[in-house]
Amino acid sequence: MSDKIQHPKEKLSLFHLTWPIFLEVFLFMLMGLADTFMLSAVSDNAVSGVGTANQYIHIAILILEVVGNGAAIVVSQYLGSRRYLEAAKISALAITLNLCVGLFMSVIFILSSNQLMVMMNLQGDVLHYAQSYLIIVGGGIFLQAIINSLAAIIRVHGWTKQTMYVSLGMNVLHVVGNYILIFGNFGAPELGVQGAAISSIVSRLIAMFVFFWLLYQALEVNVEIKYYFTLSKEYVRKILYIGLPSALEQILYQVCQIVFLYYVTYLGAESLAARQYANNISMFTYLFAIAIGMGTAIIVGRFVGAGEKDAAYKQLWFSVKAALIFTVTIALVVTIFRESLMKLFTDNPEVIKIGASVLLLSLLLETGRTFNITIINTLRAAGDARFPVKIGFLSMVCMSLPLGYLLVFVLDLGLVGVWLAIAADEWTRAIIVLFRWKSRKWERFALVTPKEEELVK
Repeated sequence: MSDKIQHPKEKLSLFHLTWPIFLEVFLFMLMGLADTFMLSAVSDNAVSGVGTANQYIHIAILILEVVGNGAAIVVSQYLGSRRYLEAAKISALAITLNLCVGLFMSVIFILSSNQLMVMMNLQGDVLHYAQSYLIIVGGGIFLQAIINSLAAIIRVHGWTKQTMYVSLGMNVLHVVGNYILIFGNFGAPELGVQGAAISSIVSRLIAMFVFFWLLYQALEVNVEIKYYFTLSKEYVRKILYIGLPSALEQILYQVCQIVFLYYVTYLGAESLAARQYANNISMFTYLFAIAIGMGTAIIVGRFVGAGEKDAAYKQLWFSVKAALIFTVTIALVVTIFRESLMKLFTDNPEVIKIGASVLLLSLLLETGRTFNITIINTLRAAGDARFPVKIGFLSMVCMSLPLGYLLVFVLDLGLVGVWLAIAADEWTRAIIVLFRWKSRKWERFALVTPKEEELVK
C-alpha cells in the first residue's frame, strides 16, 4: 500500500476538487462547441445534423454512466471506510462491464444509424450529415465507455487535476484534428462533418491510454489483471443499485429532450439551428453547478462511508449556495449579451432572433437546474439514487412533455414554449429534492453499514 491514501478525516477541499472538475467539464463541452463552431462554417444544416446525432450520443454516454457513476460512488464509500482492496477490485470490474456495454452500443449505432435519424424527422442534407456523424462517433462509443469508468474512478481518489489535464490534451488534439480534417488543411482531404467525427474518435483513443496509466498511479492498491475478469455478484449488485437509477433518471431527461427536439423539427430549420446554438451557450451557464455537484458527491461519498452523516448534511448546503452564486452571475451575463452570443455562431437574423428569445429565460431555467444538479448528485453519493428517478418520471414525462406540447403547438409559443416547459420541470424537481435532503431520509441508504465499518477498524 502506498502513501497516496487520503482518508476523509483529512478533509477533502471542495475548491481543490471542483476547479479541476470545472475545467474538465468545460473542456468536454468545448469539444462539442468546437464541432458546432467549426461546422457552422460549413452550413447550418451540418450543425443541425450533428446536433441531432449528438442527442443519441448523449443518451449512449448516460447509459454508460450506469457502471461508471455507480462504481465511483461505491468506490468513494469504500475509500471512506478504508477498504482499499475492495475499491481496486470494483474499479477493474467497472471497466470490464462498461467495455462490454460500449461494444454492444457501437454495433447498434453502426447498423442502425439511418433508421435512428429518419425517426427524428430529418431529411435531405441534414439527414446525410447526421447519419455520417453517427456511424463514426457512435461506432467508436466503446472508447468513451472505457474513458467514463476510468475518469470517474480516478476522480473519486481526489485526482481531479490529473483528469483535467487529460481532457485538456484531448480537446487540443480534437480542435487541431477538426482544423485539418473539416477544411482539408495541410494536404488532408476536406471531409467536413466526417472530419469532425474522425477527429473526435482519434482524440478519445489517445486519452483512453493516458487514463489507463493514471489509474495505476491513483489507486492505493494496484489492479491485478485477474481483477478485470473476476465477476463478483456483490460488487455488481452495489454498482447497479446506484448506477441503474442514476442513469435511468438521466436517460428520462434526455429522452424528454429528444421529444422536445422532435417538436422543434416541426417549427422549421431556423428554430432547429437556434435550439442547437442556444443549448451550446446554455451549457456554460450550468457548468459551475456540474463541477460543484461532482466535487460535493466525492466528499459526501467519503463522509457517508466513514459514518459522518452530519458533515455530509452540512456540506450540501454550502455547495448549493456556492453553485447558485456562479449560476446567477453567468445567467445574467448570457441574458444581457444574448444577441451578441448568438452572432458568434450565425449571421442568419431569424436564427439570432429565435435563439435570443429563449436565452432571455436563462435566469429562470438555470437556477432551478442548479438546485437539481447539486442536490441529486449528492443524494446519489449518499446511496439514495432511486428517489430522483421517481420524481423525474412524474415531473419530466408526465408534466413537462404535455406542457411543452401545449405551449408549442396550442399556444403557438414556438421554441420559447420548449424552454418554459423545461424550466417548469427543473423547478418542480428542485423543490422536491431540496425537501428530501432536508428530511435526512437519505441517511439510511449508505452502502457501507456500521457493522462493516467496525470490521475495518
